Amino acid sequence: MYKVDNDLLSIQEARICIESAREAASILLSFSQSQLDSIVEQLSKAIDKQADQLAESAVEETGYGCLADKKVKNRFICNYLPEKMRNERYVGVLNEDTSNKTIDIGIPIGPVIAIPPATSPTATTIHNVLIAIKSGNPIIVAPHPRAKNVIQQTAALLCEAGKNAGLPEGTIQCMQMVSLSGTKELINHEDSALALVTGVPKLLPIVKQAAKPFIYGGSGNGPVFIERSCDIRQAVNSIIISRTFDYGIVSAAEQSIVVDGPIIEEVRAEFLKQGTYFINKEEAARLEQVLFTQEKTINAEAVGLSAVALAKTAQIAVPKETKLLVYEQEYISESNPFTQEILCPVVAMYVEDDWQHACEKCIELLMENGKSHTLVIHSKDEAVIREFALKKPVSRVLVNTPSTFGGMGATTNLFPSMTLGSVALGTDEASDNISPRHLTRIRKVGYGVRNISDCLQPFITNGTEAKDKKEDKTDLDEIEDVIRRMIDILE
Repeated sequence: MYKVDNDLLSIQEARICIESAREAASILLSFSQSQLDSIVEQLSKAIDKQADQLAESAVEETGYGCLADKKVKNRFICNYLPEKMRNERYVGVLNEDTSNKTIDIGIPIGPVIAIPPATSPTATTIHNVLIAIKSGNPIIVAPHPRAKNVIQQTAALLCEAGKNAGLPEGTIQCMQMVSLSGTKELINHEDSALALVTGVPKLLPIVKQAAKPFIYGGSGNGPVFIERSCDIRQAVNSIIISRTFDYGIVSAAEQSIVVDGPIIEEVRAEFLKQGTYFINKEEAARLEQVLFTQEKTINAEAVGLSAVALAKTAQIAVPKETKLLVYEQEYISESNPFTQEILCPVVAMYVEDDWQHACEKCIELLMENGKSHTLVIHSKDEAVIREFALKKPVSRVLVNTPSTFGGMGATTNLFPSMTLGSVALGTDEASDNISPRHLTRIRKVGYGVRNISDCLQPFITNGTEAKDKKEDKTDLDEIEDVIRRMIDILE
């Protein structure tokens, strides 16, 4: 009996998907923005009916996160994202400057390869499909192995709704034979336009090596600075709500807290008051055994657990109402695993004498592993806020808002997104909240508004010589002469 080679089957399926997507891309070029808008509305309404059930399936399959919060994320993307995109144009004529006689035309980029994470499989899949269709692009979803079934289910519902709305065959697809080999084939295929990877770090070297456009969302590992002028109660409340949402698996959540020295006692008291437990060195050692593997990487089984569940596993006695675990530290070091992104309600805390030292600490945290994409500051001092915004090596700075909700565009006016780009990667295609704008190219149209002789001749001859020769030449002769002189200069 022959053994079935899943990798080969996955590679073949990837090639078939790309071929179908390529054909769909050609047909989609004829779709107007209004047609695409109507389809997006139908997709969002259809998937919204299944939002809660998909959240349940995600938690059941992956074991990650909080069911109630996953329902919130799904509803947010199904409703707020389409509302935010409703009056926006991404394809066709985007801007026409009648005075300068120029036109900007949005053009879809072509087949998009989307790879959602196991931590937020349904909301990310829905988001990626909606922005792809809004911008007139076919999309192929490559599921994360740990969330394969729920991602396939989500994509199937969207695909069916798309067909009913008039999308061509092959516009929304999802890999059924899930393997790394198949995903690589999708990313590297000559007809794929862009890879959209959200929170899957092991794929980052692969998309870099592909030498093709890619967008990588995550990891977060972002710090939050509590500055002395802030509303301490509000700042602490924002951090706790943000860091504990979906049990801390959102990459946009605060990962480290930096506190302005003069207010540290008030900050500690407020954290305790609002359900935080401060772990000591011995407890941190036990918690480390739960959170990390022997190689100091995140233990997948600890991801998305509540603070109480983590404490129980680590044999740490905490009050039953505990929401957040905080470990106070003095230094950042490569050997300290608590400095990396931890996808659960655990944060490290540092205390600095003033905002200048806090600034340096935040930079150090942001540069750790080169993965941070968001910084939060709680302050009423606009001068300090401006210094942080201008000088931090980060994609987004959030002010006086929970990082999870501000980053995803719920409590800020940033674009509502489940994929947050990062400048830290250098070769990434985008550093802001990923939207349909990142899935289109701009075609520029410029009308002639000057004669070539009027434009170029002043740079080739002086005014007297040009005037003397003009009497003996026709317009055509003059143009040919200008071009010839330009060629002589270039040679």
